[in-house]
Amino acid sequence: MLTASAKFTVGQVVRHRVHPFRGVIFDVDPTFSNTDEWWESIPEENRPDKNQPFYHLLAENETSYYVAYVSEQNLVRDDSGEPVDHPEVAEMFGPMLEGGHYGIGSHLH
Repeated sequence: MLTASAKFTVGQVVRHRVHPFRGVIFDVDPTFSNTDEWWESIPEENRPDKNQPFYHLLAENETSYYVAYVSEQNLVRDDSGEPVDHPEVAEMFGPMLEGGHYGIGSHLH
């Protein structure tokens, strides 16, 4: 039996290792759980291994807000301490807590 352990947690602020965006994790899949169409849209030389955790992010870059689906190998901790401005962060998590992460609690349904 294959078991996966996620390196990052819900409410944690992360950034992409290569692309210029960051976000707050709001869900984790133990392994790839998206469509084949999504998978095949990634250039073959850049496709991550499917057998690792994948994270759903409320993401932002310099020009927009969106939801991203990112493999663990492509994420790093964001230690900037800066809040994420994505408009759904406040609704889902509330304000940023000390330590630069967002709490999970009464805001999640």
